[in-house]
Amino acid sequence: MEKSTILVTGGAGFIGSHLVDALVAAGHRVRILDSIVPQVHGDKLPDHINPDAEFIRADVCDADAVSNALDGINVVYHEAAEVGVGQSMYEIVRYVKANDLGTAVLLEEIIKRPGQFKKLVVASSMSIYGEGAYRNTATGETVFPQLRSDEQLAAHDWEFTVDGVQLEPIGTPESKPLFPTSVYAVSKQDQEQYCLSVGRAYKIPTVALRYFNVYGTRQALSNPYTGVCAIFSSRLMNNERPVIFEDGGQTRDFVHVSDIVQANLLALESDAANYHAINIGTGRAISVGEVAQILAKGLGKDIEPEFVSKYREGDIRHCVADIGKARELLGYEPKVTLEDGMTELLAWVRNQRPEDKVSAATDELTMRSLVK
Repeated sequence: MEKSTILVTGGAGFIGSHLVDALVAAGHRVRILDSIVPQVHGDKLPDHINPDAEFIRADVCDADAVSNALDGINVVYHEAAEVGVGQSMYEIVRYVKANDLGTAVLLEEIIKRPGQFKKLVVASSMSIYGEGAYRNTATGETVFPQLRSDEQLAAHDWEFTVDGVQLEPIGTPESKPLFPTSVYAVSKQDQEQYCLSVGRAYKIPTVALRYFNVYGTRQALSNPYTGVCAIFSSRLMNNERPVIFEDGGQTRDFVHVSDIVQANLLALESDAANYHAINIGTGRAISVGEVAQILAKGLGKDIEPEFVSKYREGDIRHCVADIGKARELLGYEPKVTLEDGMTELLAWVRNQRPEDKVSAATDELTMRSLVK
């Protein structure tokens, strides 16, 4: 495999740091650009920054820093983003600046260097779909519903039905119409489309990977807007009950961070994936309630989750990946089962001392009428 000189924006973060480790292990020269956001990293540089990668502490919105970071680079992985669906609905400028403006700055600096880059890979998100895909079991028709009505949710009628028939969740293909339901999701759609459109125009091979619900070590346990596995783990480690909205029956596709890294490495080598947006998940559905129980059992905590029967504005019911395109274009196959991935995650969580900020975050959303 030809060795590259690679820039990873957000390379000190949860996914980015694992990607950096894999790229370094494969013999590539790697440079990290990361601003070290306090909400994610606390007040110090994380210990997991790879010492064999060059590290630049700077904001991706800083054009001069980005220009310097691109010197000598021929591959860019754009992982940098503010992450948090709920928070994005009231810290709108923060999310649009980091995700939209940051991507625009990066792309402007890239196009000033014609012929320099052989690949751009951008981290997109399943959140851009909104609701997942469903099948009407009475007609066999594939259905793409949007949001459930406030009236339906207020009645605690959580599932989608048509003419009295409950719709069956199925794998969500990349062809599903996009319906992002948060500022974060809109900004991830923007990141994806900015990169793909500029990549096509300037003939820079570009791939957008739509990550589903990623979990694993190094996720920020004290960030109340991060992934559900980290949020539940933080609550349990502080002997508090995980808070579950609706009835806990909503399902997601939990994919281990090493499989996300696998997909990123395959995207570097595959020309077939150029200019495509591709789902990266497992294709396996598991309910949020089940995840809470798995984590509690694994941590030895006799703590039942709290089902609050409330709902958050913009929340979806079911979304699981159809990974057929990833298999076809990347040769991707998820390797880590949820059982094995959770075992690894829990071994790491037991040695952490997270600060539980979930109640404060929920109060913030409630005050803004985003929890009902």
